[in-house]
Parts: sequence; structure tokens; C-alpha cells
Amino acid sequence: MKIRVGILQCRKIEFSVGGRFTMTSGEVAQGNFIAEYAAGKILFGGRYYDSLRLEACEGSWFELKNVVIGKEFHWQQYRNERFEGDLVIIADGEELVAINEIDLERYIYSVIASEMSATSFVELLKAHAVISRSWVLSAIDLSRATPSAATTFYTDRSDTDDPVYIRWYERDAHRLFDVCADDHCQRYQGIPSQEPTALREAIDSTAGEVLVYDGKICDARFSKCCGGYTERFSSCWAEVDYPYLTVLPDSDGSRLQPITDEATARSFVLSSPDVFCNTADSNIIRQVFNDYDCSTESFFRWKVTYSVDEISEIVASRSGIDFGSILDLVPVQRTASGRIVRLRIVGTRHTATIGKELEIRRWLSRTHLYSSAFVVDRDDCGRFVICGAGWGHGVGLCQIGAAVMAHKGYSYRSILRHYYPHTVVGNIKGGLLVSE
Repeated sequence: MKIRVGILQCRKIEFSVGGRFTMTSGEVAQGNFIAEYAAGKILFGGRYYDSLRLEACEGSWFELKNVVIGKEFHWQQYRNERFEGDLVIIADGEELVAINEIDLERYIYSVIASEMSATSFVELLKAHAVISRSWVLSAIDLSRATPSAATTFYTDRSDTDDPVYIRWYERDAHRLFDVCADDHCQRYQGIPSQEPTALREAIDSTAGEVLVYDGKICDARFSKCCGGYTERFSSCWAEVDYPYLTVLPDSDGSRLQPITDEATARSFVLSSPDVFCNTADSNIIRQVFNDYDCSTESFFRWKVTYSVDEISEIVASRSGIDFGSILDLVPVQRTASGRIVRLRIVGTRHTATIGKELEIRRWLSRTHLYSSAFVVDRDDCGRFVICGAGWGHGVGLCQIGAAVMAHKGYSYRSILRHYYPHTVVGNIKGGLLVSE
């Protein structure tokens, strides 16, 4: 099975090839090339094309220049990345889009090495191979079933006179390819810089394996660090829920103690609970963090401080709304995990309630807050002090928690059972789903 991955979108695409590629117009020798947008077409090699398709011969690769990773996050950067498979370039609007067509298992091989260290614990790599394979197949099925599904939703309904802005970002929004290569979908950064035995073992030993619930491949979401509790699906995306994506304590044998009020939320966020993802062991953290992730020092518990002028400027810039000076940030609704899914922003010129969790994180930071599980205080200088728990949306597998579980000797199937209750492992054989 082939996966179409969107890598890069811009007016000029610079790339190089190694080995042999073929086009309808003939063979492409190795070297450096430029494709440019020109009046609705692609200018390449002095000729104009409606689309370009470079098919790779065995052992060949292509390298795209200035690929953005971590788009709009605090670790955003540009890198040259090398890929296997075919390169397809098409025009979209007034830009070009570079797409990589690659075999599913080779795609998963790269995803695992992109999402975490390729030298990580074997059982962690196995667990991630299963969920990454499950997620992409589920995403493709969903996009084909609902190709025009909305990616955002707004409402102005409220119990008060204040406007309400609710927005979420679906992963089935891509029109020209199956998935993108960045954190919006799952990281795919081409041929791994390291290809250790553990990575090959993880892919080969779980080949075709997927998570299954009620006869369907699971939408197996994951995040960096849940902070102590995982989150339910509907807190982050559409108003549907799955029994395998719900609020759970990140520990063995602990019962869920719902965080239903501000006092409980404050106690939780300002505490250091005994959960899997509560670790400062750098050897374990390095199993999950790639080089650019290592700039993030505090993520299980974190703190940011803003002056009134600073938070007011950030909110205005990120929302496009002039709130004036921000007077207060008031949690309106929390989930059982302590995450805020409705936040009231009170300003001297405007007051509104926003959600869901990612929109809250976007409006309160020049990039993104680590999570929406936070409490707000004011210090003696009147500054806003935001203390929070976890990194990411928290839905599904917690990568740090799973690394700790693997370190403690849990098998990949035990890890999957912990983060995705009520699921079984199935296998894609001959294009058909077979449950074990």
C-alpha cells in the first residue's frame, strides 16, 4: 500500500536526487534541481508541466531543501530532508506542493524514527509502530469517507452576552495528499539518520499490526506527555468519543479521581503525582526527544509569566481581536483530566469565551502553550503566572509515560492496553483487517 505524504508547499522547490528517477519525458540523472510556480504551471528544466512525477528506481533518494518542521511551535526550524519513494510536484493556488509517495511500512519506519529516537527501547518502538500504522490507516479511511469534512467550527451561542469562539483542527483536512509530514499529523522526516537493529526489529516484528475496536482500525492519537491523566477525544476535536480514547490515570492500578473544580485542578497542577510520565531521568527522556525537542526543559510541570502588556499583545496578535488590556483569564469548563476546554478572556475592550484546548493554547502563547491543563495567578507585580501540566493534547498514548513503561519492562502490548483500553491487536493482511 502506498501513502501520499505532503512534505513542502512554497513557490519554489529546490531538491536534489541520488540514483535514478524516471519521468514521462525520460530519465532524471542525479544532481540539483529547481521547480518553480509559473502562471498556474510548474517550470522545470526549461519546460512547463501541469504536474511532475519522478519515479524512483531501487536504491534512489531525493532531498528536499528547507523543509519546515514543528510549524508554528516553539521548536520550528528548516531542514534539508532526504526521502525514499517517488516525488510528485503539483500546483495548488499560486504555490507548488511536494508530495512523497512511499510504501506504508517504509513510511512507518521513518515516522517512528522521527517521532522519537531511533535507538529507543524496542517495546516502545513496537508500540509506536502499531499506533502510527493504525492512525494513518484510520485517517485515510476517514478522509475518503468524508472528503469535505470541516476542519473548524465556530459558534456565537452563550449563556451570557459574551461571544464564544470554538475551534478545532481536524487531521482529515488535506485535499491533495493523505497526511502531512509534520506535527499536525505525525512526524515524517524521511530516511532516518540512524537505522539501528532495534528500529528494524520494531517494524518487522509488528508488520501490519494495528489497534482494533469494534471491528474497525482505531484512531490512535498520541502526545508527548499527558502530565498525569490522558484526555478524551472530544475535548480536542469533533463532538464524538471513543471508549479507547478517554480520561485515564497514567499509572497502574490507580482509580480516576475526576478534577471537577478549580481547587482540585490547582492541587493537581501544583503537585508531583506518582505517574509513569513523571520522570527526570535523562536517559529515558532521550528515548523520546529528538535533538530539537531537547530545548524543552520542563514539560511534566511548567510555568510561564506574562506582563499585562505582553499577554494583551499576544492575545490580540493570535486572535485577531483587540481585547484591550487583559484583566482576567477565567476557566469556564475543565474536563476530568483538569484540562481547560472553555476559557473566558476578559479585557477592557472585549470579553469572549474560547475553546477547544488547542485554540486556548494558541491564543495564550506566541507559539503554543504546552497544554491547557493550567491554573492562573497574578504575582505582586500584577503579572499573569500560568502554571501547567503536560505537553500536548494528552489523548491516547503518552510518549514519555510509554518510555517509562518500556524501561520498567512492560511489553508493547501491555503499553497498548494501558493507553487504549477495550482494544485488540489486529493485522492488515492482503488489504483486509484480521483480528487476533
